[in-house]
Amino acid sequence: MSLLIVLAGILLLFILIIKKLNPMIALLFVAILTGLFLGMPATKVMGSVSNGIGSTLGSMVMVLALGAMMGKLIEDSGSAKKIVFILIKLFGQKNIQWAVLLTGLLVGIPLFYNAGFVVLIPLVFAIASATGLSKLYIGIPMAAALSVTHGFLPPHPGPVALAAIFHADLGKTLIFGLGLSIPIAIIAGIYFPRLIIKNEHSAVTGTFVIVEEENLPSGIKSFSTALLPVLLIVAGTIGITFTGDYFIKPVFTFLADPTSALLIAVIITVLVQEVGISRAMESCVEGVKSIAMIILIIAAGGAFKQILVDSGVGETVKTLTSGLNLSPLFLAWLITASLRITLGSATVAALTASGIVLPLIGTGASPELMVLAVGAGSLMFSHVNDTGFWMFKEYFNLTLKQTFKTWTMMESIVSVLGLLGVLLVNHFL
Repeated sequence: MSLLIVLAGILLLFILIIKKLNPMIALLFVAILTGLFLGMPATKVMGSVSNGIGSTLGSMVMVLALGAMMGKLIEDSGSAKKIVFILIKLFGQKNIQWAVLLTGLLVGIPLFYNAGFVVLIPLVFAIASATGLSKLYIGIPMAAALSVTHGFLPPHPGPVALAAIFHADLGKTLIFGLGLSIPIAIIAGIYFPRLIIKNEHSAVTGTFVIVEEENLPSGIKSFSTALLPVLLIVAGTIGITFTGDYFIKPVFTFLADPTSALLIAVIITVLVQEVGISRAMESCVEGVKSIAMIILIIAAGGAFKQILVDSGVGETVKTLTSGLNLSPLFLAWLITASLRITLGSATVAALTASGIVLPLIGTGASPELMVLAVGAGSLMFSHVNDTGFWMFKEYFNLTLKQTFKTWTMMESIVSVLGLLGVLLVNHFL
C-alpha cells in the first residue's frame, strides 16, 4: 500500500510539473501530502521536511555557491573562450570534434550545464560555418561532454546533492566520475555523431580560422583557474589514502574537502584576474543568483527524500527487491531512469530516487558508485518534458523526430554506458 501511495505522489508531481508549477513548490507540496497519506503525524511530517532540507543543504550549500562563483568568474574573465581557442589550434581542423569534446569537458567541470551550453554554442556555430560541417556534427560532442559532467562530476548540483544524501566521499566520487566520463563522452560525442551523420568527418576541406578576441587571459592562467578546484580535490583525496600519519596529511585532508578546495580556488581566481576585486565580487554574486532556484529545488527534493526515508518506504523497496538477486546499483539506475522519463528534470528525478534507494547501499554498492548509478539514471531518455530537450531542438533548429534521433539517443547512450561503467568498476572493487 505504501508503494502505491508513493507512486500516486510521483504521478501528482508529474502532473504539477506538466502544469508548469515551479518544481520546488511541487516537490514540497507532494512531500507533505505523501507523508500525510503514508500515515505520518503532521508534526513528524514537518519535522522530516525540516530535517531533509537541513541534512541535504547543510553539507553542500557552500559547495554549490562557491562552484557557481567559480564558474561565473571563469566565464566573465574569458578563460572559457581562451581554452576553446587553444584547443582548436592544438587539434587542428581534421580533429575538430576532439577539440570541441575536450573543451566541453574542461568548461563543463566548473560551469553548470545551461551556462556551459550558452558559452559554447556560438563557437559551435562559428566552426560549422567556417568548415562547412553540419552544426550537429560539431554540437553533439559539446552536448555529450556537458552531459557527462552534469551527471557524474561534482561540483554540479546533482552529484553534490547525492553525495550528501548517500554520505559519499566527494573526492572519490570525482575520481570515479572522471574515469567514467572520458570514455563515455568519446563514444557518445565522437563515434555516435559519426555513425548517424554520414561522411561528415572526411568532409573537412581547406582551412578555417576562428578569430581570437583580444584582452583574453593567458592560456596558462585560463587552464589553471578552470581546473584548480578539481586538481585540489583530487590531490587531497589521493594524499589522504596513504596510511599512517605524516606531517602534511592534515593539508591533504583540508584540500580533499570540496568547500575548502573551492574556497581556495575562488580566492586565487579573484586575485589573479585583472578586473579588480569589486568587479570580481559582482561576478560572484551573479553566479550565486543563477543557481538560487536550483538550491531551493534541491532543498525541496531533500524534504521529499526524508519523507520517503522516515516513512519506511525505502526499507519496503529493499525487502521487496531482496529476492530478485539484482545489483543494488542496477536497481538504483532503473528507479532513477523511470523517474527521469516520467518527470523530465534530471535533478528532481535523482533526488526523488535517492530516498527510495538509500537503504540499498551496503556491501554490494558503495555510496560513491550509488551516486554515479543514480546520476547515470537521471540522464536516461530525455524527451519533451525536459527543458534540455527543447534547448537543443531550438538552438539547432531541429524537428521533433531529429531531436529524438540525436539528443535523446545521445543522452540515452550516456546513461546506459554510465550504468555499465559503474557495474564494471564495482566488479573490480
